[in-house]
Amino acid sequence: MFMGFYSVGQGVDEPLSATGFRQADAAGLFLSNVKFTHVFSSDLLRAKQTAATILGKNKFCKDLEIKYDARLRERKYGVAEGRPLTDLKAMAKTAGEQCPSFTPSGGETLDEVRERARDFFEFLCRLAVELEQKEQDMHGAASRSSGTAEEQLVFPWTNHCSEAELSSGSSGTSEILDANILVVSHGAYMRNWIGYFVSDLNCTLPTNLTKSQLSSVSPNTGVSHFIIKLENGNLLKPEITCVCLNQDSHLVDVGAECVAPKVF
Repeated sequence: MFMGFYSVGQGVDEPLSATGFRQADAAGLFLSNVKFTHVFSSDLLRAKQTAATILGKNKFCKDLEIKYDARLRERKYGVAEGRPLTDLKAMAKTAGEQCPSFTPSGGETLDEVRERARDFFEFLCRLAVELEQKEQDMHGAASRSSGTAEEQLVFPWTNHCSEAELSSGSSGTSEILDANILVVSHGAYMRNWIGYFVSDLNCTLPTNLTKSQLSSVSPNTGVSHFIIKLENGNLLKPEITCVCLNQDSHLVDVGAECVAPKVF
């Protein structure tokens, strides 16, 4: 699973800036050798454009259908929508609270955002199980070992990860994946989703990951990779391994102005 891109709020549905398109191009080149089976995106315009740009650079799945889902939208900030971050922080201070736990009037609580993330993740798990069952019905389980690692797993960041991290969430990286899913969403939403993985589902994290990295918001088009294993199709106990979090090496040559601020 891959997640990238963020911007504040969902009430102001603006397109990508020129910088945003450069970032999306860089992410597309970074992921150009990854063969995705599915692509899901927030239905907000900036995420749609990011997903389309990434696919446009891909060597294997340029024509793959992008499915848009409102459950992937950024957190709703109510009266703070479209306003500077300093305004949100001022509102929180007046209320005697701090970001990100502060909820502006008309906004979503962190629990509500996490519930959206949980609902979408459970949908993805059901999708993967259904695909596996369909594959077995059509061809038999033996056919799933006919591919090679080179054909389906060309992740550009594997050299940043230990072999144990790559194999701990799966029974070997040479296996054919039932689903290899690109998810394009937003920073505050993704931070809540990752929090759900860690606190509720006991996600295994990279050994070198710090607490500050875990709690920070991804830079625009930052990439995170998770391996999800559903033993015997068990939807209740997914085994989740984080291979990399908020990977941004592809943005080094895009320009200093592309580095995103660390927002709530």
